[in-house]
Amino acid sequence: MALLGAQLVITLIMVSVIQKLTPHFSLARWFLCSTGLTRYLCPTDQQLRTLAGVPKEKPKKGKHVENGKVGDVFHVPRNLNVTLESAKIAALDVVHLKYYNDYQWLLDFSVYATAVYIMTEVYNSLYPIKDEINLSMLWCLLVLGFAFKVLLSLWVQYFKGEESIGERSTCIVTGSAYLVIAMMILIVDENTLEIGLDKAYASFNHSASLFLDNQGLSSTGPASKVVVKFFLALWCGLVGSLFTFPGLRISKMHWDTLRYYKDQRLLLLLANISYASPLILVSLWIKPISRHYLTVRVFSGMNGPLMTTSGFESMRLIAIIIAVLLRFILMPVYLQSYLNLAVQRLENQKKEAGRITNVDLQKKISAVFYYLCAVTLQFIVPIIICLFFTFMYKSLGGYTWNGFLRGSLLEECSADEALKSTANVNRDDNEKTVVQTAQDFQLALSSFKQIFTTDVYRGLLGLATWWSCFALFATSAMGMLYQSYFSAV
Repeated sequence: MALLGAQLVITLIMVSVIQKLTPHFSLARWFLCSTGLTRYLCPTDQQLRTLAGVPKEKPKKGKHVENGKVGDVFHVPRNLNVTLESAKIAALDVVHLKYYNDYQWLLDFSVYATAVYIMTEVYNSLYPIKDEINLSMLWCLLVLGFAFKVLLSLWVQYFKGEESIGERSTCIVTGSAYLVIAMMILIVDENTLEIGLDKAYASFNHSASLFLDNQGLSSTGPASKVVVKFFLALWCGLVGSLFTFPGLRISKMHWDTLRYYKDQRLLLLLANISYASPLILVSLWIKPISRHYLTVRVFSGMNGPLMTTSGFESMRLIAIIIAVLLRFILMPVYLQSYLNLAVQRLENQKKEAGRITNVDLQKKISAVFYYLCAVTLQFIVPIIICLFFTFMYKSLGGYTWNGFLRGSLLEECSADEALKSTANVNRDDNEKTVVQTAQDFQLALSSFKQIFTTDVYRGLLGLATWWSCFALFATSAMGMLYQSYFSAV
């Protein structure tokens, strides 16, 4: 109970910090307003009239412009030689952007949840958790819930209106394709792809059967393996569909970054490493090319393998953290590449013939900055999901961060012994005091832990972590193929 009290203190401190610190400092606002991002201003009507030689119309008597309607519309050549002015992004510029509140809340709350997790992990290393609830997991669940909610709200926009037929079809097709891929992956042998679902299902089925037997209910198991894997495949298909346009957007920004910063070799190296990191992370779960070479094979001139089993598992977790941090470090560079899309749109328009209205031209330029927060969410939400799935995978899966130093994982009591001890609890007293009620709650919690064992968490969260990295890699690779094809055309 001492650890639970310490976690409550950490939670109360963090809630107080959120209330006091958020109005004065926001990491989300800092990324947009204090990293040197430059936006491009759309040309004014007067500038367009001067460049195109369009005389200004004299206002007619009795003609009034109603609110919300454009009063001055004229046409200019598409190949008009317009030079866009630039300005640094300020705090007052971003507060009215679409999805700004969602972006600020998600990123700032993720930072606070990470702080809670780090403090809990430090305290847990000194006083290990035994029967208490790990409250940092609740923070991680909240972050994941907010992240999927934001990603789903962006995804739903493609199913509204008649102008998003192509995007809607892309989401449906990719979701179906990822569903098929997930079904194929879930039947792969554990000796090849070590997600741990088979062991998780066996542990869950056995523990649940014992629990039901102790309650006087006969059962061979709650669900068949085929049904469980089918619903997991449906979840994987949905995540793949949600990650589709974020992956395409990241590929577009990476492609533009390679063009705009081609003279900065170090930056390009970091960008390419960051872009390829999901592929490296995915390969760490493929047993023949990762665990076998690092933990089993003994190379010539060595007395043992390169890493221990626990060291390899810690290395996988740390690799995900490093990949996420590298993405966040490079985020201003990618966002500036996106903002440069305004100049790119104007340059492409100059190659076209015909005329365009001043309103359409201004909308084409201003829309880039207007959707900056939506693009930023597409950039950060997938990596936030990967990060917090990793946190939960480590904590609930019973792994350690210092596996390089320790030879084995912490031993935990088996589910059978815990179930037997739970079944022997004496409940002969008829009167239920407050203490007894608390004991009953603790009993129910222990029963829940006995069903969802460490092996179950390792299988489910291992799949969630690996599939998030895989979906991010697959959608990014698809986007890169798309960019390379149309650039060649």
